[in-house]
Amino acid sequence: MNFLRHQKKWIGQLALLLFAFGFPFDADAHLVTTGLGPLYDGMGHLLLSPEQWIMVAGLGLLAGMRSPATGRFVLFLLPCAWLAGGCVGQFVRVALSPLFSATALLLVGGLVAADFKAGRNIVVATAGLFGFLAGYVDGVSFGATNAAALSLLGTCVVVFVIIALTAGLVVGVRGWRRIVVRVLGSWMVATGILLVGWVIRKG
Repeated sequence: MNFLRHQKKWIGQLALLLFAFGFPFDADAHLVTTGLGPLYDGMGHLLLSPEQWIMVAGLGLLAGMRSPATGRFVLFLLPCAWLAGGCVGQFVRVALSPLFSATALLLVGGLVAADFKAGRNIVVATAGLFGFLAGYVDGVSFGATNAAALSLLGTCVVVFVIIALTAGLVVGVRGWRRIVVRVLGSWMVATGILLVGWVIRKG
């Protein structure tokens, strides 16, 4: 019972923190142009946005460390949540704070580094929330056009691949291999701290 109360308290704090960094800022389009079409532009956008793909990889590590079933849930939920958030962002064009990506990296990396013993529902809900918000950010940036919708779909394809690779690599890891995964989580935290500094410096 105490464990359940602790989980609910943690979810409430996470939601409050995300809300605090969710006040509107100006939106800046940053879609990568590959010359291969909007679908590949969306793929290139994610691969050239380290704050996003590192967060996705962290969610894959977190899910895979918990259990194969959790990894499978997140594998399909995260791209779907990303797509849903992107569709909303294309029409509700209010940009989130630039600190969202840094905060997401800090939280996801911290959970991986701490080897947080969360239940499947907690991990899946966390992945769904972050996926929706990250997709929303992309939707706001891409705009509301047919090409933008294809770009969003391309981004979701890469999200699926990254989750499949990272979650599959760490399922069932034990001993020193698990420590290596946790070290990767600490590097994500460090990246998030650097990103916070960069955003503050840029204003």
